[in-house]
Amino acid sequence: MSKLYRVVNDDIGLQADFLPFIHGVKSFESLRSRAQKMDFGGNLLLVASLPDIIASKRAAGRPRDAAALEVIEKTWSEKTKRQS
Repeated sequence: MSKLYRVVNDDIGLQADFLPFIHGVKSFESLRSRAQKMDFGGNLLLVASLPDIIASKRAAGRPRDAAALEVIEKTWSEKTKRQS
């Protein structure tokens, strides 16, 4: 049984996963230090950075994670190009 808690709102294209364990991440403290702060309905939500999400999906090694990697890596590449 997975300890994943998922929130989905198809109307706005939202899917948020809450996990007690993340592959490829040594500590939640380090993950938290790189997280982005986002407003979610008036509440502050910490969202893992794209590099941390990429590292986690690579470490998990599951086919569904590999399928998402190309899109996430392209998003990260485009974001870093815009910032330079």
